Order: sequence, then structure tokens, then C-alpha cells
Amino acid sequence: MRRSTANCVLPMPVITEAEPITQADDCQGLYPIREVARLTGINPVTLRAWERRYGLIEPKRTESGHRLYSVTDIESIRLILGWLERGVAVSKVAQLLANTKPADNPQPEASEYGEWQSRISGALTAFNESELERLYGQIYSSYPVEVVFQGIFLPLWQQLSKVQDVFGRTSEWLMLDGFLRGRVQHRLQLQAADARQCVMVVAMPELCRELELLVAGLLLTRNDRVVRVLAIGQPLEELSLVCEKLEPEAVVLYASHALGTAHHRRLMRLAQTLDCSVSLAGAGSNVAQEALAGSSIGCLGSEALLMNQRLDADLKATLGS
Repeated sequence: MRRSTANCVLPMPVITEAEPITQADDCQGLYPIREVARLTGINPVTLRAWERRYGLIEPKRTESGHRLYSVTDIESIRLILGWLERGVAVSKVAQLLANTKPADNPQPEASEYGEWQSRISGALTAFNESELERLYGQIYSSYPVEVVFQGIFLPLWQQLSKVQDVFGRTSEWLMLDGFLRGRVQHRLQLQAADARQCVMVVAMPELCRELELLVAGLLLTRNDRVVRVLAIGQPLEELSLVCEKLEPEAVVLYASHALGTAHHRRLMRLAQTLDCSVSLAGAGSNVAQEALAGSSIGCLGSEALLMNQRLDADLKATLGS
């Protein structure tokens, strides 16, 4: 899908693999703009424009006026880049970042994420699946499921997908992708079949990959809810037939990229044909909030806690309980 440039006159930055951030003693945990450009792949001209024109980042200044960036600034830059890759105009990113701040729950530090990702990368480089399995078990037993995937595995998966022109990286990405899809599918199969609620999770055509869809389904699972994730390629026009058989309380459409006009039209038509709650989840839903305001379609967001809270509210309103 082509990215709109109506609101963005800046050239798209070159994407590089995210590197672990290590603090330098001589700058007390702050980084000059040239180092930030190296770590993120975003050139200094673009970084300055994001600050001056859009207020996306606010680096500190030395007495002589030189910019210094914190670890938090660097993580924000990577989040901004993620939104741009999903087709969002840079002029809209500030509001999206403000609307999608994670809940105030204890989270591992960025350095802790990086340490796990570095160890996973080592296992992938060696094509050592037993070590990958061991690390996965350690991580899964140490953190909530949303941290396992949204904090550690998926960011690394996304990084590898961007550098597949580097020799060997395609094979590493395929190994990680296949490994994670298998583990998530296994978790989904362990759901209680007699759960009170049934929720169907379906991909918006061409707007997400299978792993993203499966993880979304896993993040929505609960003891009182069984989640059925339909295969990538499920025709939206046939969802009414599937719903007739499965009788879900809710259908959640998932999109990790921004919806185009045609997608919005299809979504609106779909909601009119289904006799249940219809919602949109994923990064694409954050972008679509304004366009869907006033419709019957709920926007669940992309953070696990927020998705579940909003889905609960939609179900409560729909079921009248």
C-alpha cells in the first residue's frame, strides 16, 4: 500500500536494525545527534524536523546548544518510525503517541528488553532452535504474555523483517516467524472449549501478517472467553456465514497498518451484516478512530490491556449485561 505524502514533505528515513542502547560514561546517559542517527537509522535533518516542526521529541541542550538524547528519546524515535511504516502521516503521530501510552504497570527497562533480544538474536544467528526454545521458556515464565510478545519478541521480529536484504537475515526471520507462530497456535489450542464468550479474530485483508493476527488472538484470550482466530485470507464477505455457525458475541478485525478508504467502506458494510459486536484492533485502529467515530464499530487499540478493557465494554453494551 502506498504511503500518503500529503502531510509529510520529508523523505522517508532508511531503516536499519535496532541496536542495543548502551550508556556512555562521558555523556551521563545522553547521546549526541550523530550517535542517535547511527542507532536508529534516522538522519539528523529528519530528527531536527521531527522536533521543530512536529514536537515529537524534546532533546536536552548543552550550554552551547547541542542536542542530547536520552534512552527514552531513542525509544520514542523508534515508535515514531513504526507509525510511519504503517502508513501514518508524520503530522498525526504526536496524537497517536499520546493516545497509546501503555498503562502504568511495572515494565522491564529498555535495557532488559535489549538483553533478551540480544540473546534471542544469538540463537537465531546460530540457527539453534533448542536454545531459542529455552529462552522462550524462560521469558514466558518470567513475564506476562503481553510483555513476552509486545515487549520482547515482536519488536525483534519486526526489526529482522526490515533488514532482509542483509545476507542471512531472511533465514533468521523465517526461523523466528515459524517458531513463534507454532508456539502461539499451541497456546490458542489450550483454551477452555466451554468458555462463556466466543470472540472471532479476523485479519483485515492485506493489513497484517499471520503472526500479528495470532498474537492479537492470544492477547484477547481469558478463562471466560474462547478466541477463534480465522486464517489469513478469510473473505470478509463470508463472515456472516461463519458467524451463523459459530455464533460469536464479537468479531474483532485486526490491522497493523492504516486502513485506506476502500477498507473503511468494507468495514462499514460488514458491520451492517453481522448480528454481534464488531471492533477493530491493532495499530490500524488507533489511526482509524476519527474516521469510525459515531459508527457502531469500536476501536480497541493495540495495547493488550486496552484491547481487553474496550472489548469488555463493547460486549457489555451489546449484551446488555
